Amino acid sequence: MLLCNMDGNNAKKEFMKLTYIFHSGFALETQRCILIFDYWMDPARVVPNLLESPKPMYVFSSHFHEDHFNRDIFSWKLKKTNISFILSKDILKHRRAKKEEADAWLAKGATWQDSLIHVCAAGSNDSGVSWIVETEGRIIFHAGDLNNWYARFLNESGQNKQAYSPEFGIRIDPEKEEKRYLGELKDIRKITSRFDVAMFPVDGRIGNGYTRGARQFIEQFQVGCLVPMHFVASGFESAWRMKDFANAQGVQFWCIKENGESREVFQ
Repeated sequence: MLLCNMDGNNAKKEFMKLTYIFHSGFALETQRCILIFDYWMDPARVVPNLLESPKPMYVFSSHFHEDHFNRDIFSWKLKKTNISFILSKDILKHRRAKKEEADAWLAKGATWQDSLIHVCAAGSNDSGVSWIVETEGRIIFHAGDLNNWYARFLNESGQNKQAYSPEFGIRIDPEKEEKRYLGELKDIRKITSRFDVAMFPVDGRIGNGYTRGARQFIEQFQVGCLVPMHFVASGFESAWRMKDFANAQGVQFWCIKENGESREVFQ
């Protein structure tokens, strides 16, 4: 099911430029608007130039964690008037922002739209939401912190007991956590089974099996281009490990090499 009663396969597909800002932050410029996802830092100073554009800008933050939400985004209103903030409701719950500061506060299952974009807040097995955005005949996905984070604790037999995660300081049941993750993917498939572009965590810090979540994602969906994110601590090259698997599935993969790098996106 598509989001706007549009046939995305037949709609005319225009120019789109995707720019990697930092960590999980991206800017997507289309013919008619600019989307910014999960801004944290901007080492290459991508955003100042985008704020000079006359195109409407939509700013998304998937959850309250500081590496996905930075209050500096609200200062952009001083430089740009045609800007909308579409934020996860957990940011409000954790008192990181005030209700009047955003144009929309969305939890899983909620939607928002105007004449240019249609947004659906999908689920996450971590905090907040993931984003499905349809614009100009394309469907865009930004995972936020949706991922199979505990894959390294899974063994080949699948018979797993609880394990201790030193990163989070908790004991977890990796099999149960994987089921939660796959359950979120199942819910997303009720909305759409394809994405022209999907930004998804490929984070080497989580250890052996760190590509498992991304592999499971592209096995479940028709994806035009898979774009890695959340890899800052483990390095650019660590994310490239996904390339061969993605290409074997008929999915383009972007081997990002530096902050501020851009590429035109076509299915």
